[in-house]
Amino acid sequence: MSVQSYLKGTTAVKIAASAESAAAGGRIAGGERLPPVRALAQQLGVSPATVAAAYRILQERGIAFADGRRGTIVRHASPAAPPAPALLPPHVRDLATGNPAQDMLPDLAPFLRKLDGSPRLYRDDLSDPDLVAMARTQFAGDGVPADSVAVVSGALDGIERVLREQLRPGDRVLVEDPCFTGVIDLLHALSLVPVPVAVDDEGLLPAAMQRAGTAEAIIVTPRAQNPTGAAVTDKRGRQLRALLRQRPELLVIEDDHAGPVAGTPYFTLVEASRERWAVVRSVSKSLGPDLRLAILSGDARTIARVEGRQTLGIRWVSHILQKLVVALWRDKSVQKQLARAERTYARRRDALIGALRVRGIEAHGTSGLNIWIPLAEESSVVQALFQRGWAVAAGERYRIKTPPAIRVTIASLDADDAALFADDLSEALRPAKRRAAGA
Repeated sequence: MSVQSYLKGTTAVKIAASAESAAAGGRIAGGERLPPVRALAQQLGVSPATVAAAYRILQERGIAFADGRRGTIVRHASPAAPPAPALLPPHVRDLATGNPAQDMLPDLAPFLRKLDGSPRLYRDDLSDPDLVAMARTQFAGDGVPADSVAVVSGALDGIERVLREQLRPGDRVLVEDPCFTGVIDLLHALSLVPVPVAVDDEGLLPAAMQRAGTAEAIIVTPRAQNPTGAAVTDKRGRQLRALLRQRPELLVIEDDHAGPVAGTPYFTLVEASRERWAVVRSVSKSLGPDLRLAILSGDARTIARVEGRQTLGIRWVSHILQKLVVALWRDKSVQKQLARAERTYARRRDALIGALRVRGIEAHGTSGLNIWIPLAEESSVVQALFQRGWAVAAGERYRIKTPPAIRVTIASLDADDAALFADDLSEALRPAKRRAAGA
């Protein structure tokens, strides 16, 4: 059945509810285009204004987004239909999900046994003072101002809280292209408009940033950029900071999700003189995703707004988790393990890029857990690799204007595996090369 057949009702609320119900039930898939406003209005016997209002409700709910001349598109991941985890066959290696290697994460059990179990009560401090002090030291070492610090439930939680406190629906946000799917989905859910800015191996391209036009905010990943593995260099950082000084009103948000295992130094784009900014540093890739904890540094007003809103909702991030992170950061064996993880990821990243280069395949990734491989087409290569026992991520969900590619997570891929994968990718690309030659 067509999308149009699932949309019913005579009011904007009822039409929007029918679309949300169809999306939740899988009858309307992510990426599908809703009917033009006038066509649906004629079918339902309502005014175009009613249908337009229904589409606005869907956008405000994060179910769909407006895409210019393409119309209104149903989001792949939304509150109505969050993505279900994909179960892989036993013979297929997971190089798609972006997880850290399990053997590179510290064992939490001995630290949990040693934690102080004294009960915490309401009206206690939001943030553990030892955690804040250690975070300030880390930020200061990377040139990030840290007078105001908050604790949030992961990198995306921190980004969402800052966006909610500072922006309004319809505001434009500069993002890297390609960009982490979580950021794109979050912006659509908040009815914010992502504006793509191209990147290379050194991060955002200054010329592309200048061409992007006006915006209210920018979200940037200075290292371990997901999906390309780009990392801002000292020189590029100076260029971008100079551009940002010309736009003092812009809200700057930095996402340091990989932290100490990124494999490169951190070159921040924020400066203490900036009016609105935030840097969020997660422990998910270094200490484990299940900790759900990140440190947020920012200007005093932004941090005050974030903490004020926390007191109305979750109140605080569990002090058990906060004290656990403090114990892990203080432990010398954990620090050695983090250094080993950083070296291991760099070695595995270099091994795969080198193996691909030998086979004449271009690949990018100077930091982090992922590499980006440009291709002529994605779907056939993703399917061919799956048949050979490799699950990789198609670039479509990350791209806005950039050409096709695949993202490959290198976290658990040793040198021998890298050679096998490179062989299989080379074989998978041959049919596409023959078609291109024939054309």
